[in-house]
Amino acid sequence: MTHVAFYAPMKAPDSPTPSGDREIARLTLLALTAAGFRPELASRLRSRDAAGDTAEQARLIALAEAEIDRLKRLWERDPPALWFTYHCYWKAPDLIGPALARHFGIPYVISEAIHSERRMAGPWADFAHRARAALDAADLLYWTTPRDLPGLCEVARPGQLRELPPFIDPGPAPPPGPGPDAAAGPRLLTVAMMREGDKLRSYTRLRETLGHLPRPWSLTIVGGGPAAAEVAALFAGLEGVTFHGQENDPARMRRLYETHDLFVWPGVGEGFGMVFLEAQAAGLPAICDNHSGPATVVPFRPLPDPADPSALAAAIAALPRDADARAATRAHVLAHHGLDAAARSLRIQLGELMT
Repeated sequence: MTHVAFYAPMKAPDSPTPSGDREIARLTLLALTAAGFRPELASRLRSRDAAGDTAEQARLIALAEAEIDRLKRLWERDPPALWFTYHCYWKAPDLIGPALARHFGIPYVISEAIHSERRMAGPWADFAHRARAALDAADLLYWTTPRDLPGLCEVARPGQLRELPPFIDPGPAPPPGPGPDAAAGPRLLTVAMMREGDKLRSYTRLRETLGHLPRPWSLTIVGGGPAAAEVAALFAGLEGVTFHGQENDPARMRRLYETHDLFVWPGVGEGFGMVFLEAQAAGLPAICDNHSGPATVVPFRPLPDPADPSALAAAIAALPRDADARAATRAHVLAHHGLDAAARSLRIQLGELMT
């Protein structure tokens, strides 16, 4: 099997901290393996500087130089045939891959690359220029969501850009769903970390939505995090809301998807939201607001207007919850966002680079 070096500057796939980035890194490793390659995690160096701290950036650059020297020695007699980086942008540039790809004369590929011209000045300017240099060095740039495409089109060479839609290992076919219960109303499920910023804004939008949703209904919220108290306060006193807490067991999480009627999450600021794919792979129809990221993976149309307080509630009420809807939801993921589809694309396109 062809040896491929894999690196995720944002977060290593074996990080103990759960996140969408970690899950996508893990899935990318699975897709590369399914495509017939032998991926090796090249480095666990996390290059992310969240604060725009130039001293921290200098520290990370020095650590990256040490990693470059280490990997040159490690692979001196048996280098990989290709370097594959997942996620490279101004806060977490790939500080390692371009130098090693150049040193060993191997193709260099980035998936979910992001470029923003306005970040070329300011506290992340040095990192932004290094991220741009990585994009320039890449033989292929995979884009995942339409919101990233305009920035990439500003800097990409002809033929450099390819689409790699968000994907997931859909797992086995789910058992029949619980079936709608008209007396109890829709059993809604939300799965999201509880953090300040976009996550809390989504929780606030969800709370507003419930005020417009006709009874009866119930909502299970799965998640935890530093803003847990703020989220709890948002829903305090609201009948029918259950807090499950954070769930780290994949089998129990899958069962939660399978035993609810609808997955609901506004999706403010989401890249696309891995939870939407997880829910739909389990046959759970999903709904979000009309944000460009999650709109990539949620097939319901038209998506609700985020500026309309009642729009998401109306969409929840309109979304079908029967067995046919669950089957169609699962089929959508298999056809457009399955692991096999991603592996086929990678097998063909990366194989062409290495011939």
